[in-house]
Amino acid sequence: MGFTPPQVKLAGSFPGGSPDGSIGGLPTSERPDRNFTATMQISVVIPAFNEEGNIGRLVTETFEAVPDAMLGEVIVVDDCSNDASADEVRALKAKHPKLRLVRHLSNSGQSASLRSGILAARFPVIAQMDGDGQNDPKDIPALIGHLAEPGDRSGPALVGGVRTRRKDTGSKRYASKAANWIRDTILKDDCPDTGCGIKVYWREAFLLLPFFTSVHRYLPALFQSYGYETAYHPVNDRPRIAGVSKYNNFNRAMIGLYDLFGVTWLRKRTKKPDTAED
Repeated sequence: MGFTPPQVKLAGSFPGGSPDGSIGGLPTSERPDRNFTATMQISVVIPAFNEEGNIGRLVTETFEAVPDAMLGEVIVVDDCSNDASADEVRALKAKHPKLRLVRHLSNSGQSASLRSGILAARFPVIAQMDGDGQNDPKDIPALIGHLAEPGDRSGPALVGGVRTRRKDTGSKRYASKAANWIRDTILKDDCPDTGCGIKVYWREAFLLLPFFTSVHRYLPALFQSYGYETAYHPVNDRPRIAGVSKYNNFNRAMIGLYDLFGVTWLRKRTKKPDTAED
C-alpha cells in the first residue's frame, strides 16, 4: 500500500479564489508570515542554459530583493551553455562574494542542474528559480515566511509558487492547465501549479528523494510521498526578456506522460514508516 499524503495547504490569498480564501476546495494556511530566524538561511539555486541577457539581471535582482541576513548564497548552475551566460555571472562575482558558479561540462538538463546546485549548497533551505528571469526573486521572502524550520514536521517542508497571472503565450497557459489537471487527477497532489519554477524547501528533504531527469516537475508529489507537508503561495510571473524557451508543448507533453507513469509507480511503492529511538 502506498503512502497517504498529508493535508496540503494554500498559503496566502489567491485572486479568483473563493470568498473564504480557499482555492480548489483547499483551505489556506493558518501559518502567518513570521520573522526570519538564523536557522532559515537560504541557498538560492538557479539552473541556467543559454540565458544570456537574463541570468545576470536575475542574479542582481536576487541580491537586491532578498535580505542579506536571509541570503546565505546564490548558486548559478550553468548547464554547459554555448552563449555568454557564464560570463555574465562571472562579471558579478567581485561585487557579490556570496555568488557561486557551478558549471556542467556536458548539457544534462534542468533537474540535473538543480541537483548539482543543491549538492553544492551550504545552507539548510533551498530557494529555486528558473534562469529565464520569469520568476521574481521578490517573492522569495514571502515563500520563506510560510516554510517550517528544517526538522519541524508540524508545518510545510516545501512551499511552491502559484502564478496567478501568467505571462506566457495562450497555448502555453492552456497546455499548463491541462497538464496540471491530468497530473492532479492521477497523482492527487493538490498542487495548483507544479510547473512554477520558484519554490522553497528543506535541502535535507530534497536529498532523500529519488532522482530522475524531470524530478523538478514533481517535487510536491514526491515530498508528500515521503511524509512532508506542502503549501502554496501566489507569486508574480514575468515575461521572458531575452532568448527563447527550451521547451515546447509537444516535448513537454511527451516527457510529462512518460514521467507521470513513473512517479505514479514511485508513489505507490513508497513506504515511509514512523520511527522512534529508544
